[in-house]
Amino acid sequence: MPNLWGGRFEDEMAAEVAEFNASIGFDKRLYGCDIDGSAAHAAMLRETGIITNDEGDKIIGALEEIRRDIADGKITFNVRQEDIHMAVEEMLTARIGDAGKKLHTARSRNDQVQVDVRLFFMRETEAILEELIQLEAVLLEHADDNREELIVGFTHMQHAQPVTVGFHLMAYFQMFRRDIERLIDVRRRADKNPLGSGALSGTTYPIDRDMTTRLLGFGAPTENAMDAVSDRDYIIEFLAAAAISMMHVSRIAEEFVYWNSSEFKFIAIDDAFCTGSSMMPQKRNPDVAELLRGKTGRVYGDLVALLTVMKGTPLSFNKDFQEDKEPMFDAIDTWKTSIKILREMIRKTRYRRDEIDRHLAVGFMGATDFADALTRQGIPFRESHNIVGRVVKLCESRGCDFKDLKKDDLLAIDPRFERLTIPDLSMRGIVNARKSFGGTAPSEVERQIKTGQTWLEGIKRAQ
Repeated sequence: MPNLWGGRFEDEMAAEVAEFNASIGFDKRLYGCDIDGSAAHAAMLRETGIITNDEGDKIIGALEEIRRDIADGKITFNVRQEDIHMAVEEMLTARIGDAGKKLHTARSRNDQVQVDVRLFFMRETEAILEELIQLEAVLLEHADDNREELIVGFTHMQHAQPVTVGFHLMAYFQMFRRDIERLIDVRRRADKNPLGSGALSGTTYPIDRDMTTRLLGFGAPTENAMDAVSDRDYIIEFLAAAAISMMHVSRIAEEFVYWNSSEFKFIAIDDAFCTGSSMMPQKRNPDVAELLRGKTGRVYGDLVALLTVMKGTPLSFNKDFQEDKEPMFDAIDTWKTSIKILREMIRKTRYRRDEIDRHLAVGFMGATDFADALTRQGIPFRESHNIVGRVVKLCESRGCDFKDLKKDDLLAIDPRFERLTIPDLSMRGIVNARKSFGGTAPSEVERQIKTGQTWLEGIKRAQ
């Protein structure tokens, strides 16, 4: 069958050009959305009298047959069909003849492509949103189970202050909360129906865009036809949101990698998320966490790719825009799968209390509380900071901890220790004292968890 746009042309497209030009190899996954968009368009053409009732019924009936045949694997696509839109129309015309040729009345591939992509986008991002919600639920559950369990808090990858496991997990809860909020915001802006925009300037036919908007489940029709066919902002916004979220995935994956290492041993990642070595029998490698880190890079690439495609494109439609789909498809698949894998890895990871306690005993993590205690007794903080720094230096030289020093040792550093009281510098005492809003005290972590649960329930109800 000749190209559906071939009336202007005398020569056939060269085979290598046809292959270069075609997108059917990757956009065939849009077939369900293409058929939904075409069925809604046909119903609107029938309702407005642009085609007859019989023609509309034939078109819609044949489209459903084509949907079933594609789903059942009965259809073989080829590059001569160019894209899924032309492939479906070709099959439709072959089945019902002239009635099928009327489907494209008052429509361009420019607005048709946008309808398909936006429908696909809205459906897939809803699935990603659900995965993020489930991840947040697991983080809340594990934070609640571990809100009193101590662990080392780091800055610069050095022991800094003790925190609780629940507190640490709630930090990631906040990150993924922002990811959810970003995705909801992107979906709100993408929820527009471009059908009826035509090639770039609308159509002379008496179409009903509100009808197709209702049929397709969009929130509203797009306002400007030229913008509608050339807009890819929502995909770029999505890719940016995906890149940020994958950065969060990478950060927690990185912590799992080093927490699982022989040097830390804070956690034991479940065997289901580890692999062995082909050479070293003793190895138990956190390959899944490492892959989660690695997958982040490809989503960054998807974002940069589409930004680069769009950078120099004038209004309105340009063939460059065909390059929007593969980055979007890749980011959708990668983000969705990564969130699901991360959630299950967190769910099945066990914390190793004995090893964590061993790490809590080193690093002078009570130093800040020591300095704060001196400040509360009348010594300016900068001076307290200096005093405790000298105490730490003494302990390091002797290979001991604060509790091992005698009063004479402290008096040698500063005579005011004669009247100063040394606070409870146990890891539990330090954590319990941090009751400031947003702090790591178990009571405050409990408040954070309850606030998070309330927010998450609100998100679930809104979906």
